[in-house]
Amino acid sequence: MRKAGLVAAVLAWALLCTAAADRGEDEMDGAYAMSCGSGASREHDRHLLDITARSACYTVNTKISDVMSEAVFGSWGRLIFPADEGYWSGETLGDLRLTWYSNIDPDKTVEICNYLHDKAAAGETVFYDIYTDEEKAADPAKEDTGLFFFKGEQGAKFAVCSAGGGFAYVGAMHDSFPHALELSRMGYNAFALIYRPGWDTACEDLARAITFIFDQAGDLEVDTDCYSLWGGSAGARMAAYLGTYGPVYFGGDDLPRPGAVIMQYTSHGEYSESDPPTYACVGTNDGIASWRTMQRRLEAMSALGIPTEFHVYEGLSHGFGLGTGTVAEGWINDAVSFWKEQM
Repeated sequence: MRKAGLVAAVLAWALLCTAAADRGEDEMDGAYAMSCGSGASREHDRHLLDITARSACYTVNTKISDVMSEAVFGSWGRLIFPADEGYWSGETLGDLRLTWYSNIDPDKTVEICNYLHDKAAAGETVFYDIYTDEEKAADPAKEDTGLFFFKGEQGAKFAVCSAGGGFAYVGAMHDSFPHALELSRMGYNAFALIYRPGWDTACEDLARAITFIFDQAGDLEVDTDCYSLWGGSAGARMAAYLGTYGPVYFGGDDLPRPGAVIMQYTSHGEYSESDPPTYACVGTNDGIASWRTMQRRLEAMSALGIPTEFHVYEGLSHGFGLGTGTVAEGWINDAVSFWKEQM
C-alpha cells in the first residue's frame, strides 16, 4: 500500500507539472506549492524528493523566500541569494534585482535554482563548507561562506568563480552561478564561492577554497593542474590578487598559482611579472570600472611576455554577466579557449 501511495504521488506531481505547463506559470506555481508545501508537510515532501529526485519546476513567479527555505537545500539555501538583504530586492525569481548589476536574466535565475534543487534532491552534494564548525563558532561571519559545486566530467580541470558586489555583498546569482553552470556543461568542474565581504577576507576565503579543493581533489574528482580563477568586478580583483600573490599569501596552503585568470569589468591595475595568463572583458559604458584601466594593465602584462587577451564591448554597462542577448554574448567561449591554450 505504501509503495502504491508513493507511485500515485509521483504520478500526481508529473500530471500537475504537465498541466501547469499548459495552463501557464501562475498555475505552475500552484502545483509547486502543493508539492513542496511548508511547515509540517515539508518533511513528507523532502522524503518524496529524496526518492523521486523530481524536477523542482520553479518558475519566474516562484517566491525567492520559498527557494531559500526549500527543505532539500537544508541550512545553506539562504546562501543561494546574498546574505545581506540590503543589496537585493524582489519577491520572485523573475523580479530579482542586485545592486550595481545590469542584464540580469530571469530565465537563467530560474534555471540555476532548478539545477541546484534537482542535484540536491538526487543526493548529489552541491554545497561544501570551507570552514570547520569550530572556525565558524570563533568567527560567525564564516557562517556565510562556502562553495557551490557545478560538477563537470570526472577528472576534468576546475575553475573557481567569484562574484562581485563591491566587497559589500556577493552577487552570485548573476555573477558566478551562471558562469559555473556553463563551465560545467562544457565538461569542467566549476565552483562558485560565497565569501565574506571585504577585500582581505574575500581573498582569504578564496585562498581557503582553493586549498579545500586541492585537499579534496580525489573525492571531488577534479584535476588540479592549470586550474583557473574567474571573477567579475570585486570578484575579478580577488582572482587577480590570488594570481599575483598565490594562495599562501592569503593564508592558504603553498599551492600553485592559477593557470589562467579570467576577469570582467574591474579597474584593478596592479600586476607583477609572475602573473598568470589573463583574459579580460569590459563594456565601454561602464561607469564603475573604466575599460581603459583594464586595457592598460593587460598591455603592460603582455609587454612582460605574459599571455593576455582583452575584449571591450560597445555600449555595455557594468555587470553584464554572461552577456546573454547583448553584443558580449558568447564571450565565455572565448575565455575558455584562452584557458585551454594555457593547459
